[in-house]
Amino acid sequence: MDLFYAIKEPVSNLVATILRKGNRLIPSAHKGIFLTLFFIVFTMVTGVGIVVPLLPIYANDLGATGVYVAMIFASFSLSRTFLLPLFGRLSDQKGRKPFILGGLATYVLVSLAFVYSNTVEGLILIRFVQGAGSAMVMPVVQAYVGEITPEGSEGYSMGLFNLSMFLSLSLGPLMGGVIHDLWSMDAAFVCMGLLSSLGLVLCLVFLPPLSLEKIRLKNRRPVPWVQVIRDWELGALVSFRYAYTACIGIIWCFLPLFADRAFGLSGSRIGLLVMLGIFVSGVLQLPMGYAADRLNKKYMVILGGAFSTLGIWLPFFAASFTDLLIAVTLFGIGGGISMPAITALAVVKGDEKKAMGSVMSVMTVAHSLGMLTGSLIAGLAMDFFSLKFAFPCGMAFMAAGTLAFFFLYNHHCRSRG
Repeated sequence: MDLFYAIKEPVSNLVATILRKGNRLIPSAHKGIFLTLFFIVFTMVTGVGIVVPLLPIYANDLGATGVYVAMIFASFSLSRTFLLPLFGRLSDQKGRKPFILGGLATYVLVSLAFVYSNTVEGLILIRFVQGAGSAMVMPVVQAYVGEITPEGSEGYSMGLFNLSMFLSLSLGPLMGGVIHDLWSMDAAFVCMGLLSSLGLVLCLVFLPPLSLEKIRLKNRRPVPWVQVIRDWELGALVSFRYAYTACIGIIWCFLPLFADRAFGLSGSRIGLLVMLGIFVSGVLQLPMGYAADRLNKKYMVILGGAFSTLGIWLPFFAASFTDLLIAVTLFGIGGGISMPAITALAVVKGDEKKAMGSVMSVMTVAHSLGMLTGSLIAGLAMDFFSLKFAFPCGMAFMAAGTLAFFFLYNHHCRSRG
């Protein structure tokens, strides 16, 4: 109850701020850059969200087993994992815009490739290339936002920016389900390409040219990787991010298949299921980010982890569409509480290390590894036991990640003391 009142006050203050300040809500002197990055991510991720929840069903129709379905998702994470440190580090030295442009162009080409692919092996290869494009965009954009964020507003700023990701991820699956039902899978691929093209145009027109990027690091020796990764607090953040995205991988990869097989749901209803959890997280990003600047971020992460653990476990017991809705809503609440605090702590760490791109790359590597291992292990559980056993695997990931965060973060605090 004390936590409820502790959160209620900053949220009430936030509502008052929105009504009073209007367009001054963006906590940065670089408002144009912030808005451009916001809409670049929104358009790109909406396009991805249209397609990705439908891929398991599409692959299954092509004859893919659980492991092959998992490999379609894992190949994306595999290429990202190897390329993220490279692109994040290079963007710290060379500037942000070239990498964002390269990643968006890759997404446009990938969209065309999807239209002409009709084999499981082709889908795996295309997703591998798409992962490389993602490695150029996501950590670089997050680093860009982190650098233009004023000190003391990390939670609010990253919560505001995370809206672009969570709202687009929630809109995309719903759109994808409707597009699939009304037209075809190819139409969903074309929509992804059009939205990625829009993001590419926004980047070209509205982001400052490389020569005018005043916030990029210039003439500074890169921080050694050993100094970045040998940090207990960063290890705590990585552990939680890894576990949370392992669960997202399970939900995106196997919840659509489970809903289709167990309940015979339509594409629109499956899209709604995937959308709802992400939408709930998105709605909570801004108020919880505002709260993260005023409350103990560690406890917010742990509370969010508890909600997410329960949410990923409940589909195992689901007997109806309503049960699945409750489960994804609880998982979404967990992400809404924990993610603004996690990203705020990552921004603080990036500023402290003077290596924002490298820190964001490490965090995104954790994201990729989570998607990779979560989907693969759940795929094995599906093939050797049954489809619904994917969800207890997610519960184990989430519980372990939350406990690891707690112990590593406490070790960091003790070592400082």
